[in-house]
Amino acid sequence: MLRALSIRDMLLIERLELDFHPGLNVLTGETGAGKSILLDSLGFVLGWRGRADLVRQGAQQGEVEAVFDLPEGHPGRAVLDEAGIPLEDELVLRRVNTAEGRKTAWINDRRASGEVLRALSDTLVELHGQHDDRGLLNPRGHRQLLDAYAGADTGAVRAAWRALAEARKAREAAAARLAGLRAEEEYLRHAVKELDQLDPQPGEEAELDTRRRLMQAATRLVGDVARARQALGEDGAERLALDALRWLEDAAEGVEGRLDAAIEALGRALSELGEATGEIEACLDQMQADPAELERVEERLFALRGLARKHSVLPDDLGTHAAGLRERLEALDSGDKGMAALAQAEAAAQTGFTAACAALTAERKAAAASLDQAMAAELAPLKMERAVFQTVIEPTEPGPEGADAVTFEVATNPGAPAGALNKIASGGELSRFLLALKVCLSRGQSGVTMIFDEIDRGVGGATADAVGRRLRALAEGAQVLVVTHSPQVAALGAHHWRVEKRVEAGATLSHVTPLSAGERVDEIARMLSGDTITEAARGAARALIGA
Repeated sequence: MLRALSIRDMLLIERLELDFHPGLNVLTGETGAGKSILLDSLGFVLGWRGRADLVRQGAQQGEVEAVFDLPEGHPGRAVLDEAGIPLEDELVLRRVNTAEGRKTAWINDRRASGEVLRALSDTLVELHGQHDDRGLLNPRGHRQLLDAYAGADTGAVRAAWRALAEARKAREAAAARLAGLRAEEEYLRHAVKELDQLDPQPGEEAELDTRRRLMQAATRLVGDVARARQALGEDGAERLALDALRWLEDAAEGVEGRLDAAIEALGRALSELGEATGEIEACLDQMQADPAELERVEERLFALRGLARKHSVLPDDLGTHAAGLRERLEALDSGDKGMAALAQAEAAAQTGFTAACAALTAERKAAAASLDQAMAAELAPLKMERAVFQTVIEPTEPGPEGADAVTFEVATNPGAPAGALNKIASGGELSRFLLALKVCLSRGQSGVTMIFDEIDRGVGGATADAVGRRLRALAEGAQVLVVTHSPQVAALGAHHWRVEKRVEAGATLSHVTPLSAGERVDEIARMLSGDTITEAARGAARALIGA
C-alpha cells in the first residue's frame, strides 16, 4: 500500500506532502489543475518511462519520495531479496532528476538501478486508464492475467518444458557427436588398427633408444675393452702378479715373515684383478652387437617416433591416445543404440509436456468461461448489457507457459465483429470494460495499489454511479487511487483531495489539499454546478455522499 508521497520541485509542484490511506482515495480538480503531475511524479519514482522535462523551472533538481507498506508474503519482498536490499518496517523509494536530465534512484537508502526499480514497481502499483499500455490492454499479458484469475499453477508445464528441452538438447548433441564420428570413421578404424598392431608401451621409447646407442657404440669401444681384458688377463698383469706371488712365497721362509704383508696385499690385488676381469668380460659379452638385433631395435624405435609425430603426441602417450580413439570408435559402433534411447527419452518428455499443456489448457478454458460470465454480470450495471466480452484461447507455439495464446476481445453490439479491447471500444466504453475486467480479475487479490486515471471519462448519471460503486468495491481490503471528474465517483470515495493551481509571486504552482467533510460537500457541489456553488448543488452533493 502507498502510504506517503513527497514531491519537491517537479513541474508545477514546489513542495508537496501527501498521506494516503487504504480504501478508495479520490483526487478531483479543474482540468489542467495538475492531477496528471501527481501521476507523472509517482511514475517517476517508480521508474516508469515518461516525460523528460519534469524538473520545475528555475530549480536545480526535482525529487520524489514514496513510502510503501509491504506485508509478509508480498511479491516485492522477493525482488528486494534478489537485489540484496534489506527491508525493515517500511519501503522507501527516492529518485532525483537534475535539470540536466541525470536520474538517480535509491531503495531504502541503497543506490538502485532503473531495472530493479521497475521490477519492484510492478509489484507495487498498477495504473489503468483509457490509454493503458502496461496492463489490461496489452495482449501479451492476457494469458498471465487469466492464469492469475484461475489460480492456475503453471509449474508443472514449466518443469515438463525444461525436461523436454533437456532431452531434446541431449539427443541433438549426441546426433552431432555421432555425425562427427561418422565423418571420421575411416580414419578412426585405420588409426586404431595401426596403433593396436604396434602396441606401444610406456617407457618403451627411452629403453629402445638406450639399447640402440649402446649397440652403436659397441663397434667403436669393443677393441679398447678387449685390449684392457688382455692386459689384465692370463697373458698380462694376472700372470705377472701370480709369478711375483710365487717368488715372494718362496723367499718368505728366509726372511722370517718380513714378506707376509706384501704377500697378503698381492693376494688381495689378485682377487680385485679377477673381479675386474670378470666385469670386463661381461661387458664384452653385451657389446657383441648383433647387426640384425640393431636393425630390429631401430625399426621399432623409428616406428614409435613416426606414429607419435603422425598423431602429434609424445611416444609415451601413444597408448593413452590409442585408448581415446578406441573409445570414440566404440561410441560410433554403439551410436545407433544410444540414439534410440535418447529419442525414446525425448518422446517420453514430449508426451509429458503435451499432457501438462492439455491439463493447463482445460483449466484455462474453464477459467475463461467463468471470466466471460463474470464480465457479463459486471457490464450490465455499467449500461453495457448488450456488449459481449470474450476470452479467446487459440493454439500457439508451445513454450514454458504452455501452448495457448489468450486474448481478451469485445463486441460492443450484438452481431458486431469482436476485436481487441483498444480497437473496438470507444473511450467511454473502454473505460467501463477496463473497470469491469479489473473488478473480475482482482477478486481475492491484495497488496497492489491500483490507480485509475479518469477511467470514468465519458460517462455520467447512473452509469457513473455504477462505476463509482465498482471502484469502491474494488477498494475493499485494498487501496485504489482515482483521478476523476465525476461527482458520482468522487462522492463514493473514503478519502478526498482537491488539486488546484494558484499564481504565487508570478509563478503558477499546483497544490493538493485534503478535504474535510464540509469542504468535500463544496467540491462535489462545484463538480455538479460549476464555479457558482448553490445550496441546491450542496444538497445534491450531500445526497450523493449519503447515498
